Amino acid sequence: MTLISFVVPAYRVQGYLRECLDSILGQPETDIEVIGVDDCSPDDSGDILAEYAARDPRVEVIRLPENVGLGPARNVGLDRATGRYVWFVDADDWLVPDCLTAVADRLRATRPDVLVVDHVRAWWNDTTTRSGMREVFAEPVGPETFRLRERPAAARLLHTAWNRLLRRQFLLDNGLRFFPGWYEDVSFSYPALLAAERIGVLDLVCVNYRQRRTGAITRTRGDRHFEVFDQWHRVFRLMDEWGPAVDELRPVVFERMIWHYLTVLVNSERIAPELRPRFFARISEDYRRWLPPGGYPVPAGAEGLKHRLVATGRWRTFRALRTAYLARDAAGRRVRRVRRRVTPAARRTARRGRDVVLREYYRAELRRPVDPALAVYAAYWYRGYACNPAAIYEAARRLAPQIRGVWIVRRDRVGTLPEGVEYVVAGTPAAHRALARARWLVNNVNFPDHVRKRPGTVHVQTHHGTPIKVMGLDQQRYPVGAAGVDFAALLRRVDRWDYSITSNSFSTQMWERAYPAEYTTLEVGYPRNDRLVTAGTEEVLRIRAELGLGIGEQVVLYAPTHREHLPGYRPPFDPDRLLDALGPTGRLLIRSHYFHDRDRRALRQVDRERVHDVSGHPRVEDLYLAADVLVTDYSSAMFDYAVLDRPIVVYAPDLQAYRLARGVYFDVTAEPPGAVARTPAELVDLFRSGAVRGAEAERARRAFRDRFCRLDDGHAAERVVRRVFLEDV
Repeated sequence: MTLISFVVPAYRVQGYLRECLDSILGQPETDIEVIGVDDCSPDDSGDILAEYAARDPRVEVIRLPENVGLGPARNVGLDRATGRYVWFVDADDWLVPDCLTAVADRLRATRPDVLVVDHVRAWWNDTTTRSGMREVFAEPVGPETFRLRERPAAARLLHTAWNRLLRRQFLLDNGLRFFPGWYEDVSFSYPALLAAERIGVLDLVCVNYRQRRTGAITRTRGDRHFEVFDQWHRVFRLMDEWGPAVDELRPVVFERMIWHYLTVLVNSERIAPELRPRFFARISEDYRRWLPPGGYPVPAGAEGLKHRLVATGRWRTFRALRTAYLARDAAGRRVRRVRRRVTPAARRTARRGRDVVLREYYRAELRRPVDPALAVYAAYWYRGYACNPAAIYEAARRLAPQIRGVWIVRRDRVGTLPEGVEYVVAGTPAAHRALARARWLVNNVNFPDHVRKRPGTVHVQTHHGTPIKVMGLDQQRYPVGAAGVDFAALLRRVDRWDYSITSNSFSTQMWERAYPAEYTTLEVGYPRNDRLVTAGTEEVLRIRAELGLGIGEQVVLYAPTHREHLPGYRPPFDPDRLLDALGPTGRLLIRSHYFHDRDRRALRQVDRERVHDVSGHPRVEDLYLAADVLVTDYSSAMFDYAVLDRPIVVYAPDLQAYRLARGVYFDVTAEPPGAVARTPAELVDLFRSGAVRGAEAERARRAFRDRFCRLDDGHAAERVVRRVFLEDV
């Protein structure tokens, strides 16, 4: 029999589910099964579960025809489980590496009915908070098991289902199942502790309990939080049924109930102000109804005062006390903000007269009306006319000519703009005026921190690639790659977004995790790739001629990504040897990452007629169309180039170092878009042998295109314009 059955319900967790499953399946203990329950999720959670099931026989997927909620979905998984123990893991949490060895050893050695494991709260800003286990048990519990009446303090451990493993036969014998509704853990976890003859505690952090910035019920206001009362009523009605066997535990369970009610009440992200008096009245009602005859241990201090106010139904006094606490906390935050603001660096910035004048001008323009026909575009920190914003701009000129589009560009890039494109120079009063008054702001990166989100304006984040390397908040785990990033400021910028444009389901999943906010995702394909779909032979020949490339020449484009840990990165291969492998008709185009556009260093002496540095070319789409083969590493270029269905080579000589320094979302050498080389010799041999176009490379490219390029049909920009500018839902 399998030792552990993991039950993982999935609903709207596509951005987190892969990390959860990887953390389970990558454990050294392999005597497990994973029951993934797709709770009729409207996103791609079900497809992710199916993907894992297709490649790992330990994973089984159940797809529900309608959404039933977390509790009933767990029951479905429990009914399918075959393991001796069941672990209900939430799909947005993840296990600590290697923790399962200690868990399995403890299960085999002590055979508990319930084994509670420790956890940390993993916050979106990459900080963690230890659980209260050390406060509940000042001394390590050890391997011995106990009943709750022997150690009633165990009831104070967090009452969730995901921080404990339960013997499956124990659950079946006692008829323990989840009830529908929010706070479903309450009416499952407490009865399990009350019924268990053998409770174990493993003082080892095993679960990262994700504290989501958005999307969690604990950060969602509404009257569904009143369902917590029904769940606690089920606990006490069950205790009534069990009678004297659990009477001595009523005081500790009652204290936990009042604590939980108050935790929900005082959280402003759950209970709206107009609902608080009614919620408080329900707490007082339950206090009187379920108060144990002999009383209960009332907490000390301010917490105990809250309990006494509940007991007497004094809502106004409770509200006044809460207001006083909030005012005190707010005053403390203001003091800390002032201290942070008045720093030497801030004072130096304030002395920069020109910046101060421009910011004041911008603030003055914010008081003027929003221009209902103005759209402002930018790309790559004002580097020019490019990428998704350029494609959207062109579609808007055709489909919504009433909208005036203006580009913000650096002064040194003005000469790269196409004829007829209206622009303002970055850092000028005209640029600040456009930013202040535009109704639409479209960018493939973020606008500067000082830009405000005005009511009635629409910010469109188009992004500029499908992510291989980790991005956004996920970078916090990779300090080398994230050096100098202010993540709090990043989130303030993300909060301005109204729309996030994604090219495929995978991008949607990663962006929603890396940039958690309340924007709307438009999974429509990348507008910049429309041209790759629609370009004909004539356009390709024209571009090749402009680049000095002949019709019969074999053109290879090398486009690596940026490496934060390797400043001044240079191509790790010998261009001459590659050209020898290509033969006399071979040509090599080398394009550095756009981060290096002001750090041009000449390539070492090579055959200048056959090697071209195209880093300064304004439109990368031209280079894609001109090239017969793409060689890249961990760059999003491969996803765009795959639209053309031409050969791609992944050249990854430093994958391990890059993975450790920057982090990757998936291994492109394991799921490549074509042939793979890890050394300069392998790269040359791929071209010399013809493996670049071999059957294996073709199969890999087909699978890659099927996964990532389905939406690239030539109409992505049109879909964006109709939704964003014309409000065609």
